[in-house]
Amino acid sequence: MPYRNPEIETMDPKDLRQMQSEKLVKLVKYVYDRSPFYKKRFDEFGIKPEDIKSVDDIGKLPFTRKQDLRDTYPTGLFCVPNTEVVRFHASSGTTGKPTVVGYTQNDLDAWAESLARGMTAIGLTEDDIIQVSYGYGLFTGGLGAHYGSEKIGATTLPAGSGNTERQIALMKDLDVTAICCTPSYFSYLIEAAEKMDCGIKNKTKLRVGIFGAEPWSESLRKRIEERSGIKAYDVFGTSELSGPLFIECEMQEGMHVWSDMFLFEILDPETNEPVPDGTVGELVVTTLIKEALPLVRYRVGDLASLNTTVCKCGRTHPRLMRLKGRSDDMVIVRGINVFPGQVEYVLVKFPEVSPHFMIILDRESELDNMTVQVELIDMASDKLDDYYKLKSRIEHELKSILNLHAEVEFVAPETIPRSEGKAKRVTDNRQF
Repeated sequence: MPYRNPEIETMDPKDLRQMQSEKLVKLVKYVYDRSPFYKKRFDEFGIKPEDIKSVDDIGKLPFTRKQDLRDTYPTGLFCVPNTEVVRFHASSGTTGKPTVVGYTQNDLDAWAESLARGMTAIGLTEDDIIQVSYGYGLFTGGLGAHYGSEKIGATTLPAGSGNTERQIALMKDLDVTAICCTPSYFSYLIEAAEKMDCGIKNKTKLRVGIFGAEPWSESLRKRIEERSGIKAYDVFGTSELSGPLFIECEMQEGMHVWSDMFLFEILDPETNEPVPDGTVGELVVTTLIKEALPLVRYRVGDLASLNTTVCKCGRTHPRLMRLKGRSDDMVIVRGINVFPGQVEYVLVKFPEVSPHFMIILDRESELDNMTVQVELIDMASDKLDDYYKLKSRIEHELKSILNLHAEVEFVAPETIPRSEGKAKRVTDNRQF
């Protein structure tokens, strides 16, 4: 089993917890001394650094939220002056002020190391050629995967997003063995490659995909693997934490989160109390070693669970299981929480339709209506009854998962816009 740092990756969980305690104590003093924001917040809660003696005291600390980054825009949460910041990244700011994240050189090195461990865990080495098809720039995906790839000594192809035909040509001509992108874009690459008579499964050397930046299901993983012949791995990160950070190992049973760098909590979103191991709750993360923008008990907004048992691969660090959804992807329809990933989970069960879809929300007479536009793979049938039966089956399955009725509307192949970044899955026309 390949390890990048076996001493750390297989450390006894008790020793890892002791390490976390020591780093948490240092972190709390660091942010209290260096950040006016944290000093004020801690003082408001009556917390002094000396009150935190181990990870058992983590519950005494106040939470940090994305709104705090917006309220202190652009650098009010930073703990170092700009002279020590070697790079900025920022979110798109589509729902308010953008969030700006800064990195010292040590922060960048730790980010690359986290990804390098994950890439090593899925068998990537200096012999691989890794195509990075996440966007480059203020978005963290491209540069994050890029530096992780270089950290393990692999040959890196910074393809970025867009120009799909060129991406496929380079993949084939340069013997690319691994790709990093969103799962929706890779699904699009599969379709495009087949049209170019350059099927990924038979005419490239691609064997590994690292997919993230949007929710996706286990069913979509299986479909991708069957159509492309690769092994598809999940990756997790957020722009506030450092972009892509944690990857599954070859077991494909959860993403290893490195306890020497981060402290993960899963809390009941109603009570803010820890939930039992394996139970879904809200993800809260504390960055133990970041210098420029450390985050204390940051409420990520994801619903997830942790598996703290030792993995079959031998790594002792907890595993973050596949996310149920992100709060910013969630929509509320007739009082029910709906995640696009739930719709995807249903659609991939039906070979007659593609995994591309669009949720349309409207309101009529104060009542929410939900329509799911779905692409038919083959519209050649002249039997109208066939379409009605398929529509009924999908609607029945959606209702069993969502607990509400969603109207299915079939559209022609390639009607749903393809995304070269994070897929847009919801069009909300309701007036609130």
